[in-house]
Amino acid sequence: MNIGNLLVAKGLVSPEAINQAIDHQKVNGGRLGDSIVTLGFLTKSQIDTVLADAPQVPTMLEDTGIDAVFLLELAIKGMYAENIETASQMAKAMKLSSTVVEQLLETAKERKLVEALGSAAGEGLSREMRLTLTRAGREWAADALSRGQYFGPAPVSLKSYQDRILRQRVSNEVVTRQKLDEAFSNLAMTERFVNRLGPAVNSGNAILIYGPAGNGKTTIAEIVGNIFQNVIYVPYCVEINGEIMRVFDPAIHRPVADDGPIQNDASRLRRSRIDPRWVACERPMVMTGGELTIEMLDLKFNPVSKFYEAPLHIKALNGTFLIDDFGRQRAKPEDILNRWIVPLNSRVDYLTLHTGKSVMIPFDEIVIFSTNMHPDDLMDPAFQRRISYKLETVEPPEDLFRTVFVGMAEKHGLAVTDEVFSRVIAGIRQNDVPLAYFQPKFIVEQVLASCKFAGTRPQFTADNIDDALANLFVKKPDGTMFGIKRS
Repeated sequence: MNIGNLLVAKGLVSPEAINQAIDHQKVNGGRLGDSIVTLGFLTKSQIDTVLADAPQVPTMLEDTGIDAVFLLELAIKGMYAENIETASQMAKAMKLSSTVVEQLLETAKERKLVEALGSAAGEGLSREMRLTLTRAGREWAADALSRGQYFGPAPVSLKSYQDRILRQRVSNEVVTRQKLDEAFSNLAMTERFVNRLGPAVNSGNAILIYGPAGNGKTTIAEIVGNIFQNVIYVPYCVEINGEIMRVFDPAIHRPVADDGPIQNDASRLRRSRIDPRWVACERPMVMTGGELTIEMLDLKFNPVSKFYEAPLHIKALNGTFLIDDFGRQRAKPEDILNRWIVPLNSRVDYLTLHTGKSVMIPFDEIVIFSTNMHPDDLMDPAFQRRISYKLETVEPPEDLFRTVFVGMAEKHGLAVTDEVFSRVIAGIRQNDVPLAYFQPKFIVEQVLASCKFAGTRPQFTADNIDDALANLFVKKPDGTMFGIKRS
């Protein structure tokens, strides 16, 4: 795990500072952390805090929190299904320390499940013993695979997962007014809306964003989901009553420890520090829309591989879960709301295994409901009380609309004169629809397309403005359009 990228991801230092520290380390030796402290970028206490916050690697089998027989079965399945032959291969595949793997293999030898084949090249110039399954080992592996085909990173215990969720609550991170202003610098918003949004984000509670279509509800929710900076740790999988629940999802979770701007072996942490069964990630942002069903909020059991995939809201823990276009899902709004009553009210969720047994998971994430329907049409007053923050995106005032329109036009070399702006406003108003933040972008794109087709430089004309408005709105029943006279 790369300590440089970890410190950068937490916003404690810049990539340039880490590179300076790496250069210092190459000349003077020692650890990267020592060079960072010597150069004055961070204190030793700050670095120790980052390392102490991470899950600590287990050095003994009993420290994994997982039953030894369960891990032994996992190792034997790897030898059988993945042709793993050496301890180093096993440690890499199972994300366990070499000490723990050696203990597992020693147990396997005692049970006469494996036997030595001879030495093989290991890491560096070292050599290590090659191992193979005995007949008893192959039978043991086949039996284990019949009960579950999962092989990969070893799971963490349910308790350690529960504790980690609580330890890295989203509300632990304070979103300042400066950070909020920076995040929304490219989006025009009223001061009133920003003042109400800040406390909602910091609360960690559910948020309802509602209002007419095209006023940035989804964009606001996405920015909220990506505004956080703290690093969290997500397990590859969790062991629950002898079953595997896979949590880490590369399509959702964004690792930061090894894929950041610092790529240098000298900056890697000592293997003895951080448990590789956990992945250092940015806080997740999960967005779902009309495709959401009730079943997607339950554990998904694969009857062939015989392990579970965590539902979407579990993958979003310690982050943000957006239900976009709420009210237009395949599931009824009341069914979705009833599913969320306990998590939103009690801050815990219960997952049911196919055996019927339920397990409790702390529920820590910002749930955002985004809709262009009125809340009264979606939920009763009792459920509205469970959503602490209800923010309405309203029609922008004309001066703010002009600011957005001028900014969008100038990006593409278009000049917005008073005459142009008046024509646009008249066309919108006479069509009896409110102003909306999406309209400037739509009109500018339409005008640019018209100019490209005509082979002229980008410019507003009466015709291409009216054509853009014609594509923006449907004609009136009498066939007229907006009542705008052409000049």
